[in-house]
Amino acid sequence: MQSWVLPLFVLIALIPGFGNRKGTHALNNGLGSTPQMGWNSWNHFGCQIDEQIIRETADAMVSTGLAKLGYIYVNIDDCWAEMSRDSQGNLQARASTFPSGIKAIADYVHAKGLKLGIYSDAGYQTCQGQPGSLGYEYEDAAIFAAWGVDYLKYDNCHNDGSKPEVRYPVMSKALLNTNRPIFYSLCEWGQDDPATWASSVGNSWRTTGDITDNWSSMTSRADSNDKWAAYAQPGGWNDPDMLEIGNGGMSTEEYHSHFSIWALMKAPLLIGCDVRNIGKDTLDILSNTEVIAVNQDSLGVQGKKTNQSGNLEVWAGPLSGKRVAVVLWNKGSSTSLITVQWTDIGLSPSTNMKPRDLWQKQDLPSHKGSLSAQVVSHGVKMFILTPTS
Repeated sequence: MQSWVLPLFVLIALIPGFGNRKGTHALNNGLGSTPQMGWNSWNHFGCQIDEQIIRETADAMVSTGLAKLGYIYVNIDDCWAEMSRDSQGNLQARASTFPSGIKAIADYVHAKGLKLGIYSDAGYQTCQGQPGSLGYEYEDAAIFAAWGVDYLKYDNCHNDGSKPEVRYPVMSKALLNTNRPIFYSLCEWGQDDPATWASSVGNSWRTTGDITDNWSSMTSRADSNDKWAAYAQPGGWNDPDMLEIGNGGMSTEEYHSHFSIWALMKAPLLIGCDVRNIGKDTLDILSNTEVIAVNQDSLGVQGKKTNQSGNLEVWAGPLSGKRVAVVLWNKGSSTSLITVQWTDIGLSPSTNMKPRDLWQKQDLPSHKGSLSAQVVSHGVKMFILTPTS
């Protein structure tokens, strides 16, 4: 395979010093030491949400076992609010769909051991026309905190034309001013390269436009997110958008690829399907503890595409304990052999590494110099390589 090694991926021995990272200091709110995990309403429900769906989703996150695996955020996206503020200028939950109010839902979610997320916008209106928070940042942050909100997704619609670098830090300061830890997820769609400035502002930042539930959308967002890998670090993560696994637009193999690459890229793992009616294949993918562990690894280095030959790709990234995570990704139309060379992932050719297949959950014999596998069309093989001594 033709090799092209990108700047982030240097010798593993250099990784612990983080000398290759480009991000500025992380936002000091104590959150995001690993990428966020949870669920968001938008991909499946769009505007068709109500408090019963949110409560039932919280129930399902627990009953399916997803909560125990780390999926702790239950995030309400757009369309939760009335079309205007109340007489005091406060945001208010839509009475027809959220009659109990957001605080009651937060209390319910918290009682399940979960955390509640809410949505607003760095503009005059949200993308769906509800009141935005531009000019109301401190008031809205205060009411979110009073309601018991733990997470804010902050969109970029209907703004005043000023740069996101101007608007997003205002809400960051407002959230910090509440003295409540609120995870801050920037959603300006990667337009102003937030990876270069957002690590001191938020805990994650979108690097792409919205994902849709198809192969082309998923793969293009992976590629767009890849170039910002050097800016990810504990406290602040690149976000190629939420997971589509289980929504029906891709095959099981493609969903395996989706989850594997998102995990390797240290992307947020935010489930986007209806977990109340989750199928076995979907639950199996989302519940793979070994793949989740790659995403949540304490070293916190985003994996990258390290080698490409046509539609055959190698992605890899360092893990704690001098281990390396590797994804062999076949974007082609037929089963193909893909090889990862040790020299492409910062290892000496003479190094003995023991592979663990994370989807088959099998240990393989030790390998030296390279590892090859047959990979089905649009599928992946995912391994952790561990030094034998």
